[in-house]
Amino acid sequence: MAYGEQPIIIKKVKKGGHAGHHGGAWKVAYADFVTAMMAFFLLMWLINTTSPEQKRGIADYFAPASVSESTSGSGGILGGTALGDQGAKGDGSQSVVQQMAPEAPTPTDDAGQASRSGAPTDAETSEKLAAAKKEADDFSSAAQSLRQAMQDLPELAELSKQVLVDETPEGLRIQLVDQDGRSMFDTGQSQPNARARLLLRAVSKVVNQLHNRVTVSGHTSASLTPGKGGDDWALSSARANASRAVLQEAGVDPDRIYQVSGKANSDPLYPDDPTLPGNRRIAIVLLREKPVLPPDHTP
Repeated sequence: MAYGEQPIIIKKVKKGGHAGHHGGAWKVAYADFVTAMMAFFLLMWLINTTSPEQKRGIADYFAPASVSESTSGSGGILGGTALGDQGAKGDGSQSVVQQMAPEAPTPTDDAGQASRSGAPTDAETSEKLAAAKKEADDFSSAAQSLRQAMQDLPELAELSKQVLVDETPEGLRIQLVDQDGRSMFDTGQSQPNARARLLLRAVSKVVNQLHNRVTVSGHTSASLTPGKGGDDWALSSARANASRAVLQEAGVDPDRIYQVSGKANSDPLYPDDPTLPGNRRIAIVLLREKPVLPPDHTP
């Protein structure tokens, strides 16, 4: 180095580090949280997709096997029983009887074939399903025929809102209901008016399409003044019987009439307001059961 030149000084600066990388523990906690959430949602998905039988099997798998199922004895290790099933503290003679008793012979018919124990066979089940499907199709066809008849005839079109058709556990139900200004019966009278007779004749054409037995029931509405509704039981019964007579006049076989009843106001169509005119109605039900006699039977 020549005299008078400044020396070159190199300074090395060491950056101070953070002690132990503090502040990174939250990442581990967050990872644990995400893992737990994944496990939780996976558990929820498995619970939603497994059947009750599979859930029961999983519960049985994780059930502690050391729990004694016996309710006898002191509840200890042996639970009041001996090591052997036939020991002094075993089940006794009952297990011997169960083991030694021969199996009951299978009852057979005259042809030597095993008789049925009451359980339906596949053929019987198929027949019942086919019969139920045919009955549902017949009911649907009858209901459609009635709706079509209401649309085709002008005199019935304006009365279509007074006819309700639905299926119940008993069968196909057709109800002729009153509306404001459109009653099926005059006040206090048991004979149907011209409007009701027109609807009953239309219903009879649908009833004649099937061979099911028929029930006819009359219903009245509750009186606004308690105690002044008159004898609703007699009135509803008389109206149901008069409707039955119109059906028979229109061609319904009398042998198909299974029941005629009056229910007064005990079964309102609108339970929230039993006084509504719609509660006054005639209900005609085509029962699901078939008549005892064939439709072409002549006495």
